[in-house]
Amino acid sequence: MGLLWAGGSSQLEVERNLRRVILRPQSMLAVILLVGLSSALHAQQIGLTCKPEQSRANWTLTDPLHTVNGDFKLKSCDMKYDMSSRQAQGEIVFDAASGQSGNSSRDHKMHKDVLESEKYPEIRFRLDHVEGPPAAQGVSTLQIHGMFGIHGAEHEMTIPVELTLEASQWTATAKFPVPYVKWGMKNPSLLFIHVGDTVDIDFHGGGTLTREAGNR
Repeated sequence: MGLLWAGGSSQLEVERNLRRVILRPQSMLAVILLVGLSSALHAQQIGLTCKPEQSRANWTLTDPLHTVNGDFKLKSCDMKYDMSSRQAQGEIVFDAASGQSGNSSRDHKMHKDVLESEKYPEIRFRLDHVEGPPAAQGVSTLQIHGMFGIHGAEHEMTIPVELTLEASQWTATAKFPVPYVKWGMKNPSLLFIHVGDTVDIDFHGGGTLTREAGNR
């Protein structure tokens, strides 16, 4: 700032000092970086598309004696997020009928009596808002709000997500409970085996990332 202070200096000296500052290589580098940062901060829309081989939803159901683990296969996934408005759109859809735990009789009961997967073949999360904007690159911890659809009904949820953005790839993890009994599904407990009324979901996603400049 001392170079630009005009007290006791002529206008010509001030202009000469200003030109020296602007023309310094390090100053030019700073200008370039500021321009790049300004562009990044302008409204930008990012698109996330899942790759099936990188995306899965594992589930865990417990009873007093042991833990049952299983998973669901991805059906479709396409999401967009606007950096300026923080509005999100798109959904992640899993095939309800693909749910399996490795035990055929138990899985048959799950599909027939709990999920009714022939009648309700999809499990989906439709996102609409993100709290805590993602960093342009690197790891971000977010709260993603949307509607979780299962067994023919939608339920409002906010899911904590750890999202990693790279140049053209993304990965994400999320863990959250689903109170399936509260949401109208049957508890599959037998006479001497009682399982919890909540199933824990462990989501891992990944795929391709696209970036589009927004309105300035």
